[in-house]
Amino acid sequence: MIGIVLLIGAITLLYVYLKWTFSYWDRKGFPSIGRSIPFGALEAVTKGKRSFGLAIHDLYKTTKEPVVGLYLTVRPALLIRDAQLAHDVLVKDFASFHDRGVYVDEKNDPMSASLFAMEGASWKALRTKLTPSFTSGKLKAMFETSNSVGDKLIASIRAQVPQTGIKELDIKSLASTYAIDIIGSTIFGLDVDSFADPNNEFLTISKKINQNTIEDIVRGASLFLFPGLEKFFVKIGWKQESVERMRELSNRTVDLREKNNIVRKDLLQLLLQLRNQGKISTDDSVWTAESTKNGVKSMSKDLIAGQLFLFYAAGFETTASTISFTLYELTQNPELMEKAKEDVRRAIEKNGGKLNYDAVADMKYLEACILETTRKYPALPLLNRICTQDYPVPDSKLVIQKGTQIIISLLGLHLDEENFPDPLSYQPERYLEDGKNYNQAAYLSFGEGPRMCIGARMGKVNVKIAIAKVLSNFDLEIRKEKREIEFGIHGVSLMPKDGVPIQFSLKK
Repeated sequence: MIGIVLLIGAITLLYVYLKWTFSYWDRKGFPSIGRSIPFGALEAVTKGKRSFGLAIHDLYKTTKEPVVGLYLTVRPALLIRDAQLAHDVLVKDFASFHDRGVYVDEKNDPMSASLFAMEGASWKALRTKLTPSFTSGKLKAMFETSNSVGDKLIASIRAQVPQTGIKELDIKSLASTYAIDIIGSTIFGLDVDSFADPNNEFLTISKKINQNTIEDIVRGASLFLFPGLEKFFVKIGWKQESVERMRELSNRTVDLREKNNIVRKDLLQLLLQLRNQGKISTDDSVWTAESTKNGVKSMSKDLIAGQLFLFYAAGFETTASTISFTLYELTQNPELMEKAKEDVRRAIEKNGGKLNYDAVADMKYLEACILETTRKYPALPLLNRICTQDYPVPDSKLVIQKGTQIIISLLGLHLDEENFPDPLSYQPERYLEDGKNYNQAAYLSFGEGPRMCIGARMGKVNVKIAIAKVLSNFDLEIRKEKREIEFGIHGVSLMPKDGVPIQFSLKK
């Protein structure tokens, strides 16, 4: 009898707690959506029907409110739908939203202290120190490494395409291998060729990171939604094999470089400068990283590993997806395909017949294609911030309280006809000087403001290399019927459900 009473009491308390939690925005005076108990806005995700980014986009479309409350399971959050307000949160009012509110523990888990997750003054200091890593001079010095990976991509495609006729290939799979080798070479400083050796250590670790196991889902959710829970997992010693193997690989590479005074022109070398000299040289010709501070290290090996892991996570899927979706859209728009080919041809011809850094910089139309691809297919379909001080919502009586999670649906803003006319139409001309016809505050593919993507320029260069080489070496068959890509239900990124098929033939 006592047991039944206790059970009824527990159920009653749970019911009261959930009703109270899911009335939070009513009490605060905000309109709300996604109130399905107990999963809220993530109900479709938990049922295996939609990915996180698509689920938030679905909710974006259900309302016209500029700011609307929702529930990420039992965690209240605000979805900002107004493009100008979203832009202001990231730029003008950055002081009230300068952190992401994700898990980070600099003291006990330094690998978690990546530029993405760090907060406040610690983030600002590291951002300032890392900024010289991505100057034009640094990227130009790394160009040949990326270019050689591009040659391997072309060789792999050429080996599969017959001398006559057509071959359909999954460009997403090929672009993923290219992206992994780019990151392995230009960021980790490893000699990898995943086209020739699909069992190399870096690719093996990469595959483990991109699994969708229950462990990965739980840890990923806790990382973003429940940082306190992630801190508990780390405290009890629940390690993730993929993270630990990436840490070990990074630390081993750092030891090898420092012991043998190895100098390479890659991002790891610049992090070693920061570690041993306290800063990254602003002289683009200086790459040595010998200690000038009496052996004192200003950056731990785990902190370096955290930055390398971030650049892998941020660069891998964005690079592969942007390459794939751009080529796919060009096969659906023959007139745009010809413009892109001509843009590539002219840039190479202008630079002595070579695909070099300056030629890539001259590909203005291809740049517009990349901007349009990242609008229609933002690799990360949402941005998150946390309110760091109370913020009155302009033109209203509402106040966003400190500690409130903020969500900005890039997919929502980018596919909203109020921001981009005919949003499903692929129009690179939107970004050319004489054709701008969109709400510029709504374009947020690389973020905006002080925390915008630090490696955006590097990512664009690597995407351009791959696309320029493909267009220069192959004919891509035009699709007779246009169709939209279907997306899978796993992860946060927009992952094509059945790959991205492209029909190749050797250039005539």
